Amino acid sequence: MFSKSSNNKPVASPTMSRNNNAPSIIGSDVRIQGNITTLGEIQLDGNVEGDIKSASLIIGEEGSVTGAIVADSVIVRGTVNGQIRSRTIRIEKAANVTGDLWHESLSVEAGAQIEGKLSHGADENGKPLKTVNGTPDKVEGKAS
Repeated sequence: MFSKSSNNKPVASPTMSRNNNAPSIIGSDVRIQGNITTLGEIQLDGNVEGDIKSASLIIGEEGSVTGAIVADSVIVRGTVNGQIRSRTIRIEKAANVTGDLWHESLSVEAGAQIEGKLSHGADENGKPLKTVNGTPDKVEGKAS
């Protein structure tokens, strides 16, 4: 009835599945010095001194970036000092952006502050806009 089985095979531990839909959250008490690269979404409420490459970036009112941003979608509620290259850029009323913006779609709420050049559909060299999920600029390695 209670016999010991001679079959003592190790049991594999369950593998954790990655939830590719969950954003990476950088809290308001976090300060990062260095570049960030991800294929997913970032919710930034802290401070980043470096470049960011992501599919989607949301910079909260407390968030700030000093560096270049390349993403398919960017929402700015906080502060950016550096260029933004994105298919869709939304600058909300509390935002303060200093730097050039390359975009296909741009919306700016009343009260937002922007200082820089706005360019539609092409980069600084007149080439087609490159973003994370668009060709040919995929996220590979570290942000440049």
